[in-house]
Amino acid sequence: MRTAYSVSTVRAAERDLMARLPEGALMQRAAAGLAAACRELLGRVYGSRVVLLVGSGDNGGDALYAGARLARRGAGVVAVLLSPERAHPGGLGALRAAGGRVSDDALRDLARCDLVVDGIVGIGGRGGLRPDAAELARVAWESAPVVAVDLPSGVDADSGEVRGEAVRADATVTFGAYKPGLLIDPARERAGALRLVDIGLTLPGEAEFEALQHADVAELLPRPAAESDKYRRGVVGVVAGSARYPGAAVLAVAGALRGGAGAVRYVGPAADAVLARFPETLVHAGPPHKAGRVQSWVIGPGIGDESDALEDVLASDVPVLVDADGLRFLTPERVRARTAETLLTPHAGEAAALLGRGRDEVEAERLASVRELAARYAATVLLKGSTTLVARESGPVRVNPTGTGWLATAGSGDVLSGVTGSLLAAGLPARDAASVGAYLHGLAARRAAGPEGAPILATEVADHLGAAWRDVTG
Repeated sequence: MRTAYSVSTVRAAERDLMARLPEGALMQRAAAGLAAACRELLGRVYGSRVVLLVGSGDNGGDALYAGARLARRGAGVVAVLLSPERAHPGGLGALRAAGGRVSDDALRDLARCDLVVDGIVGIGGRGGLRPDAAELARVAWESAPVVAVDLPSGVDADSGEVRGEAVRADATVTFGAYKPGLLIDPARERAGALRLVDIGLTLPGEAEFEALQHADVAELLPRPAAESDKYRRGVVGVVAGSARYPGAAVLAVAGALRGGAGAVRYVGPAADAVLARFPETLVHAGPPHKAGRVQSWVIGPGIGDESDALEDVLASDVPVLVDADGLRFLTPERVRARTAETLLTPHAGEAAALLGRGRDEVEAERLASVRELAARYAATVLLKGSTTLVARESGPVRVNPTGTGWLATAGSGDVLSGVTGSLLAAGLPARDAASVGAYLHGLAARRAAGPEGAPILATEVADHLGAAWRDVTG
């Protein structure tokens, strides 16, 4: 599992370690890892030209010491000092001693370099870059590959927010632990490829952020035993679709069936469309509480203005996933009164309506928004988008590492609801069901889009879910 820790947690761990190490040893560890990553990107160090963008403090010191290591291997290293009077003195001395120099024409040096190292602002930075630094960052991106030191300068390490101009990196070398901003958009898209350098930090056992990997998902996936029947595997109740949107019902049922459900009970007006595609579905005219035994409910995709079924489902004693149109009728009080788990799966626009904010604000503050929703509704919340986040009232926030921009297509969220509902019915807690469902959904979309990427349909995502299972389980 890839874990991430807040700036305050990392800083505390650094202080503890520095108290036990000789002065400067921790910075040298970071610089060694940074220099190694730069060497790999350069391929040939001798004769290459490297520009360091150096701010004040330790982040700039890391860049300077790494530059000194590259200079000793024959690279031509030039440091652009954004605050010359506050540049790290030890790092600057080491660079000069190794044959590096301080730039007297930053734009000229950037125009003819092979690699740029971003050491402008560290993990304690807040807000966007100053105008002079922003101009250098833009020129750097157009000139050569950019390696960020710990995180791209100008992004918020704790939240992933980008408030103003920020560096866009091809790769980020981070020290000791991943920072949340490296995993959460909009900052994540600026970080490029991530490399973690172990500098010996001792961190808390429970991280503040988690990103599941194949092995974690494989361990969580429910598998039928020899004695399993459809009830042991889980029966999902799906309330979706309407005369206007029958396809939403078909897609939600598709996700549930291909997500591993033992059976699906469909309640709604799109029974004919569902049966035409999936004759194994159990259909009922409703209301939901009369449809038969289920281990979870999925409600909302394409239901339009029909709210009576939502009250019926929320009154049940099984986990309930509420998506799409169903979210419009929710109140915090009704959700908080439930004894079984509730999982909400909004996209940014729906989250904005639930919070009474603008969509742009939610997009810019994805982490704060998903946490606020989880606290307000006392529910697990899966916030869909470029970075899918899963949060509860307490505990680590999950960040989904799979997916593709091609998932931004009509109906893909309905498939995700069905997949996740099947995992709830199989007995996974809401946070695990949401995390595993999003992971499989993302893998299926990648398969559908292909290695080069291509437009996909929601039905294709559903069709590739079985292959996504096999990808995870081997």
